[in-house]
Amino acid sequence: MGNWERLVWNQRELLLDGFLVTLHVCALAFAAAILGGLALCLVRMHVRPLRPLATLLVEFFRATPIFVQLMWVNYVWPELFGWPNSFFTAGWVALALQSSGYLAETFRAGIEAVPRGQREAGEAVGMGPALVMARIVLPQVALSSAPAIVNQFTVIVKSSTLVSVITVQDLMFQSQKLVNVWYEPIEILTATAAIYIAFVFAVSACGKRLSDALRRRFGIGSG
Repeated sequence: MGNWERLVWNQRELLLDGFLVTLHVCALAFAAAILGGLALCLVRMHVRPLRPLATLLVEFFRATPIFVQLMWVNYVWPELFGWPNSFFTAGWVALALQSSGYLAETFRAGIEAVPRGQREAGEAVGMGPALVMARIVLPQVALSSAPAIVNQFTVIVKSSTLVSVITVQDLMFQSQKLVNVWYEPIEILTATAAIYIAFVFAVSACGKRLSDALRRRFGIGSG
């Protein structure tokens, strides 16, 4: 217990600070990925002139390794666009880009699964296309896609360990710093792995409970 107390418990504030940065990065990346994925999905399905561009972006984001995207956003974007101007921003933007590609396909599948008759019924009572999408289609997409959306958040959490490479001071960065100070990786990295595992399981459990509650409320079997 001596090593655990010295290397983990006594360093808990540093690890907690890193974990809070991880939470911040993941939350921003997830929110941006949902908005970006929905935008790519709707453009791909309903804006014919921009469909090839949306398709290209979706395939690019999905096919490029997250490490490559991280390097690309962090080192190439500032030269081309003058943004992002911090390592932290580059980290969550890169995570959001990859996940937006996957979520775009998730949303597209969900929208296509909504029966056409429901949209026609909405239009028949005077609802415009935007209102039909907002009040009829998207709520059903959110319910049917909830497991895949939660799973994508867990992917973001696991991929977020790579932002330490560009010196974002997340949990992995602080863990590596402790290893470099003490040269005793077993306890530190084991504790770090345990924190990530607990966080991912908590997200999955909360996501399932929320999804089941919404399905019961709206009369959809949780299966």
